[in-house]
Amino acid sequence: MRPCGVFDKNYAQDIAIVRTWQHWTILIIALIVLYLFPLFGSYYLTSFMNLLAISVIVVLGLQIVSGYCGQISFGQAAFMAIGAYTSSILTIHFGLSFWIALPLSGIMAGAIGIIGGAPSLRIKGMYLAMATIAIHFVVIWLILHLEITGSFKGLYPPYPSLGGFEFDTDERMYYIIMTVMVIMTYAARNLMRTKVGRAFVAIRDNDLAGEVMGVNLYVYKLLAFFIACFYAGVAGSLWAHLITVVNTEQFTLLHALEYVGMLIIGGMGSIPGVFFGVLFIRILNEVVMFTSPALAKLLPWLGTSPAAALGLIAFGLAVIIFLIFEPRGLAHRWEIFKASYRLYPFAY
Repeated sequence: MRPCGVFDKNYAQDIAIVRTWQHWTILIIALIVLYLFPLFGSYYLTSFMNLLAISVIVVLGLQIVSGYCGQISFGQAAFMAIGAYTSSILTIHFGLSFWIALPLSGIMAGAIGIIGGAPSLRIKGMYLAMATIAIHFVVIWLILHLEITGSFKGLYPPYPSLGGFEFDTDERMYYIIMTVMVIMTYAARNLMRTKVGRAFVAIRDNDLAGEVMGVNLYVYKLLAFFIACFYAGVAGSLWAHLITVVNTEQFTLLHALEYVGMLIIGGMGSIPGVFFGVLFIRILNEVVMFTSPALAKLLPWLGTSPAAALGLIAFGLAVIIFLIFEPRGLAHRWEIFKASYRLYPFAY
């Protein structure tokens, strides 16, 4: 007699990332479509997918430090800038390969992130948030006043190359960016199944109780900041070599707030929530950009270029609506859908 429903017989099955043959089928098909996308997708959609993937990497790091470890951070844009400038400097001034500069950019951002995460040992909540905002402005100020970073002029990193083959188009860079995103998504998802991930959750839920149970707050808080900044640094490196120009205007505090908004809308403490949040905000931005010319005619008080203003208004309204009506984010809706689907037709 066949068992009714899907259930776990042991702990390994319970924590498995891919649990059933249906999940494996969906995963394999999704990866095939993902890697074949540039063959049938337009240049615009391919560029959009590159932006999505880089944003996913940044928000994955933010999810680890804020969603899982409970440490509020508004510094992801600054650490992304560190990664972008580090990769540019290593490839331009030191002649290193992109493939070496990519992980080193993450390590550099992570190392500086440990310094930024040090206040989390003494402060928390909005005080920690203000500390990370201060770090953002310090990093941007240093970049603008150092000669090696190109000062106000910025830097122009080269395209990645492998064996004489240059990744000099968005379609070619797509495969690098997507591969890195898939690897780092798996790493983030797998991290939460380990002792480290459980320690992060313990700190988020109740740091005093976690410390009593033996969780070393000093080590794990700094580790969370290191991992988050490592992710941001890697994303910055990919961004720098995708557009081959780096300046501080690409890494403003508004970008940092946007990443936090993606996390709120997608859902705190959920890896799928990262994808939902990034996709929602990026599509919202595209919709605003395409509709702003028509709205400019209807609402002349917005000015001749209303896209920026409308984008901020739409973003703010989206965050407010989710905080009021769905504070657990789109990931919560996804979990409700999956639960009802598993129990169909007895969804009560």
